[in-house]
Amino acid sequence: MSAPRHVLICDEERESRSALAAHLEGHGFRVSVTAGNALTRALERARIDLVILGVQLGEDEGLRALRGLRAASDVPLVILARRGDEVDRIAGLEMGADDYLVKPVNPRELLARLRNILRRAAAGAAPSAARTRLFRFDGWRLDIIARQLWDPGGQPATLRSSEYRVLTALLAHGNRVVSRVKLIELARGRDPDPLDRSIDVRISRLRQVLCDDARGPRIIKTVHGEGYVIGVPVERT
Repeated sequence: MSAPRHVLICDEERESRSALAAHLEGHGFRVSVTAGNALTRALERARIDLVILGVQLGEDEGLRALRGLRAASDVPLVILARRGDEVDRIAGLEMGADDYLVKPVNPRELLARLRNILRRAAAGAAPSAARTRLFRFDGWRLDIIARQLWDPGGQPATLRSSEYRVLTALLAHGNRVVSRVKLIELARGRDPDPLDRSIDVRISRLRQVLCDDARGPRIIKTVHGEGYVIGVPVERT
């Protein structure tokens, strides 16, 4: 029997994190809890499969906690916020969250989203990449085993976990179009909302990392009404 998935809950609201921990433990998860100032230490002490971060991004403490987490780890992350301000939601996704939910959250919905994110993280971005160790494209290299992107000069580039999954999916499909729906599902680990714009945020961030001009991209091209496609030759080894 495999070990239970380890979820770390970081939330300053004691009642909220205690209730959430009890719910997840009742569904077979191993759960640890911490406050924001101890988040990095908690990640160093144990292997964590997913973090639930209870923050408000409009507050300095929330921004510091999220930045500190992403500086320390690319562990799958769900933000649990006190309000659903659109600016905060977009900021959270841009800073590397895999999902963003607003309190009070339906426990069954949260559980389903966590399971989907963990399943996607474990399975990888695309089955067709399973026998591939390395993708080469336009001078860039993406190492699937090391989960590391290297630029044409041989320097490592930083990718968040959701961005890694999106890029791997695009490269695994070669020069075939991947739908927005499929990319959202891979990036966020759940069925997409038709109005969900999170994939646009991740594509924009990937283009920045790849130095791909957003006004006339060469590497990640937009196919209007369909999705996205890699516009340069892709080699596998």
